[in-house]
Amino acid sequence: MIEMAKPYPLRSPRKKNSECGLTLVELIVTAAILGILAAAAIPVARFEVQREKERELRSDLWTMRNAIDKYKDAADKGAFQTKVDSQGYPPDLDTLVKGVDVQGKKVRFLRKIPTDPMTGNAEWGMRSMQDDPDSDSYGGQSVFDVYSKSTGTALDGTKYSDW
Repeated sequence: MIEMAKPYPLRSPRKKNSECGLTLVELIVTAAILGILAAAAIPVARFEVQREKERELRSDLWTMRNAIDKYKDAADKGAFQTKVDSQGYPPDLDTLVKGVDVQGKKVRFLRKIPTDPMTGNAEWGMRSMQDDPDSDSYGGQSVFDVYSKSTGTALDGTKYSDW
């Protein structure tokens, strides 16, 4: 009689229980590597949040200073009346939001006063033409410049209030 060959098994024989899964050492090494990577990522994420706030602060300062300049340009062209001692600058930041009447139309220079990302409120330091350039006190005549009231230091080592 002809003997038939046994078919190959479809599955490999099962491994013993001691050979299945990960060892405790492998798990500890994996957890340690993940911990090191996570610890390295936390400072990067924290600095990225601060960088984003600094970008927003620079943008807000540019927007307000641009609005002040547009108000001054319009006042210099005689589009509306200003106080004599203001030298054509707005009396306050609210005037940029509320607007002024120019030939029967209300012209606004800002939609709203932005929130200072460093302090979390819409209060800004202001300087008038009569104030010293480095002064922290506001004379109140007109708004020539704005700055952050934050006492913090930027990533580049400068004070936010000096921007």
